[in-house]
Amino acid sequence: MINLEKLQDVKRRFAEVSQRISKPEVATDPEQMAKLGPEYRELTNVVQAIEGYEKLLQERDDLKEMIRLEDDDEFVKMAKAELDELEEKLPAVEEDLRLKLIPKDPEDSKDAIVEIRAGAGGDEAALFAGDLFRLYDRFAERRGWKIEVMNTSEGTVGGFKEIVFGVHGADAFGTLKYENGVHRVQRVPETESSGRLHTSAASVAVLPEAEDVDVEINGNDLKIDVYRSSGPGGQSVNTTDSAVRITHIPTGLVVTCQDEKSQHKNKDKAMRVLRSRLYEVKMAEHHAERDAARRSAVGSGDRSAKIRTYNFPQDRVTDHRLDGQHKNYPLRKVIDGDLDTLIRALRTADNADRLANL
Repeated sequence: MINLEKLQDVKRRFAEVSQRISKPEVATDPEQMAKLGPEYRELTNVVQAIEGYEKLLQERDDLKEMIRLEDDDEFVKMAKAELDELEEKLPAVEEDLRLKLIPKDPEDSKDAIVEIRAGAGGDEAALFAGDLFRLYDRFAERRGWKIEVMNTSEGTVGGFKEIVFGVHGADAFGTLKYENGVHRVQRVPETESSGRLHTSAASVAVLPEAEDVDVEINGNDLKIDVYRSSGPGGQSVNTTDSAVRITHIPTGLVVTCQDEKSQHKNKDKAMRVLRSRLYEVKMAEHHAERDAARRSAVGSGDRSAKIRTYNFPQDRVTDHRLDGQHKNYPLRKVIDGDLDTLIRALRTADNADRLANL
C-alpha cells in the first residue's frame, strides 16, 4: 500500500511549483526556469498518476459501500464483479505509481562527459581503455547518440592513457552514469609470449555536462596556459601553441585540451569539462546529504569501487553490483557495444532499492 500522506506531499509540492512558475518574474528568468521547469514537468506526470490512483480507490470504496447497503441481489452481484475487476487492476496501477514516485535526478536528461583513464597494468591497461572507448562509441551509435572526442593521451603501444569525450543524446547521462567506477580486464595480452593471464584496470568517470546556469565560474579564478601540443595530429597541431591548460585556482582542478588545431576550440572544450567537473563537486555535496540514509552500490557513482570484470578466457562479463542470473553477460556482445540488457538490470536494481525507501 502506498503511503497516502506521501501522495499529498507530492500534490502540495506540485501546487507550490505551479504557483511559482506562473509568476512573470520567474517565467522570464532563465536560471529559475532551468531549475523549476524539469521539476514541473515531472510532477505533472506524477500528479496525473496520483489522481488516477485516488479515483480507483474512491471507486473501490463506493462499490464496497453499495454492496453493504444494497438489498437487490442482482445489483450486489454486479457490484461484486466490478469490485473484483477493480481489485485485479489496482496492484499494477499502484506499482506504476510507485515507480513514478521515485525522485528523478534532473541531471539524467543531460548530455554526458566521459573520462576513461588507464589504471594498473601498464600498456595493457591503456589498450583496455581503448577497448572501453570503442565499446561506448558502438553503444552510442546503436542509440543514435553523437560522440565528441575532447582530449586524448595515447598509450605507447596503442589505446589511451586517458581519453575524454562528450556524449550527446537523449538521457545520455542517466544511462551512462551506471558505468562510473573501476573496470577490470582479465586476458592474455598480445605482447605476452608465455601466454600468462594478466589483470589490468581502467577507471571510468561519467559527468553530467553542465550548462552556464548550473555553475558560475569567475574568470579571476582561472589560470589559463597555452602550449604546443605533444600528441599526434599533424604539423599544424604540433608546431603552434594551440593546446590549452586551465587551472581552477579555488579547487585546484586542472583540465587540458590539445586535440583541436584551434586554441579557441581547445579552450571551449576545456571549459566545458571544467564546468562539468565543478558541477559534479556541487552535486556530490547535495547527494551526500540526500543519500545519507541510503547507501547503494548501484547508481552511487563511486568510481573507486570495482564494478565490472571482463574475463576473456571465460567469454564473460561480470557486474559485481548485481546478483544471481543478472550478474553475468556474454563478453563478445558487451565489448561490441551491447550494453542495453546490462544497464536495464542495473536500473531495475537501483529502482528496487529506491522503492524500498519510499
